[in-house]
Amino acid sequence: MLRWLWGFVGPYRSRLIVALIALVLTSALTLSLGQGVKLLVDEGFAAGSHEGLKDSLQIMLVLIVALALGAYFRFFMVSWIGERVVADIRKRLYGHLLTLTPSFFEDNLAGEIQSRVTTDTALLQTVIGSSLSFALRNVLIFVGGLVLMFISNLKLSLMVIAVVPLIVFPLIFIGRKVKRLSKQSQDEVASVGAWAGESLQNIKVVQAFTRESHVAEQFDQGAEQAFAVALQRIRYRAFLIALVMIMVMGAITAMLYVGGSDVISGELSAGDLSAFVFYAVMVAGSLAAVTEVYGELQRAAGAVERIRELLATQPTILDKGGETVVKDHSGSAAIELNNVSFAYPSRPDQWALQDVSLKIQAGQSTALVGPSGAGKSTLFDLLLHFREPQKGDIFINNQNIADYPLAMLRNMYALVPQNPVLFSSNVWDNIRFAKPDATDQEVIDACKAAHAYDFIMALPEQFDSFLGEQGVKLSGGQKQRIAIARAILRDPDVLLLDEATSALDAQSEFWVQQALNELMRDRTTLIIAHRLSTVRHVDQIALFDQGRITAVGNHSQLMQNSDLYKRLAELQFQGETEA
Repeated sequence: MLRWLWGFVGPYRSRLIVALIALVLTSALTLSLGQGVKLLVDEGFAAGSHEGLKDSLQIMLVLIVALALGAYFRFFMVSWIGERVVADIRKRLYGHLLTLTPSFFEDNLAGEIQSRVTTDTALLQTVIGSSLSFALRNVLIFVGGLVLMFISNLKLSLMVIAVVPLIVFPLIFIGRKVKRLSKQSQDEVASVGAWAGESLQNIKVVQAFTRESHVAEQFDQGAEQAFAVALQRIRYRAFLIALVMIMVMGAITAMLYVGGSDVISGELSAGDLSAFVFYAVMVAGSLAAVTEVYGELQRAAGAVERIRELLATQPTILDKGGETVVKDHSGSAAIELNNVSFAYPSRPDQWALQDVSLKIQAGQSTALVGPSGAGKSTLFDLLLHFREPQKGDIFINNQNIADYPLAMLRNMYALVPQNPVLFSSNVWDNIRFAKPDATDQEVIDACKAAHAYDFIMALPEQFDSFLGEQGVKLSGGQKQRIAIARAILRDPDVLLLDEATSALDAQSEFWVQQALNELMRDRTTLIIAHRLSTVRHVDQIALFDQGRITAVGNHSQLMQNSDLYKRLAELQFQGETEA
């Protein structure tokens, strides 16, 4: 763990050196108080001298002030390093997560990932900012105290040191168990947090089906499992602390008997015994403190292991693009799919797309239609290079998309998904997400084009209105129009519409369709549609069935040449006529 952390601490060596100097000085000053105690007893109490008592107390006062100043610098520097390092780890971790492909987040719970970014790093913050410094300080006091004990009295020191192996070996053995249980405890806590977040995020569904008691029971079970694991960890740590106290304090008690006998017989002065007792107590206290902090370090080691696992995850799509790709600034793009086949890793024997070939001219609008699960949404993922086909190639402007830098490729697209995605912010920020440097007027024009301006102006704070988590304060149709305004503002080369008007009422759909028709003019557009009435006037329609393209043509041609398309159209149009 410490080797891994050094990669983050290393850039702040100068502050670390100051902290270590302050750490060594405070440890030395703490131990030097023992000599002050010796002077106080021998020169003050035993000698019965007021002058000696005064001088001894003055020396101790100077030591205490110096110790306080050293503690200030030590605490400030170590805390600064802890906060800085944890902030760097969080930035590194979040930046790495942004490079992972969507498939990773489909296979891992969002709450689990958030736990590693927040809870695990918060545990590291505590350890680096205070516990580690506290442990180092006590290690120095332990070593320095032992040295001074041996200098003061060899016989008494051997008595105390005899119990150290009885403490160290259980410390190592139990520490390994604490580390394992700490990681397991963090996993359990993360699972509980993920379940809580998911159920609260979908509270309407939970309450609509009156499943509050069910989700509460699931949460209770997870919380109890986390408690059971934590209890095991606490039991080991409590046993270790008790063992250290018994061994160390028992050794000090035996030492006091032998040392007291030597004072009575005149072989040892009272001041020497007092100083030795002071060192022994400091050694015992530091060993007990290190034992306690060791448990915290093992917890941190478990957290580091979870963070390193996440950082070690490699994106399945590598940014292999180079400088050779030249972006076409014509405002449109030609797309060609050449025998593309793709299967999901969870279903390697079942093709989601199989031998798909399709040509889309620049500025041409193409609708992808067919039954659910036919592969239409998968094709969008491949175009955006969220996934790579196992066979075949995809070309944009006669260049393989694998040769494009990912940022350049995706900057060519604007996506309007079936379920619009809004962020916990205001209207300005949600629409500017497509173009951060857009002016207010550009945002307003995009909203007018998407038929969203009127309802935005009716919001309590208009464009400054906070939309809530996932736009919960808006209706489905309003959220869809915000997403369309975002796409209009993007002004892309390729427009990807995934059932973009599915959540709109008839009147809103009419106006948004007019806006989309204007946006689609002379722009390469792919439209996933289940309602064939919305795509009758596109340039071409590709009919998907079981991962294959079975027919390509316009509406009239497919009505004549494709039995499947004709059957789907008749069913839909008949239903709309009856409605």
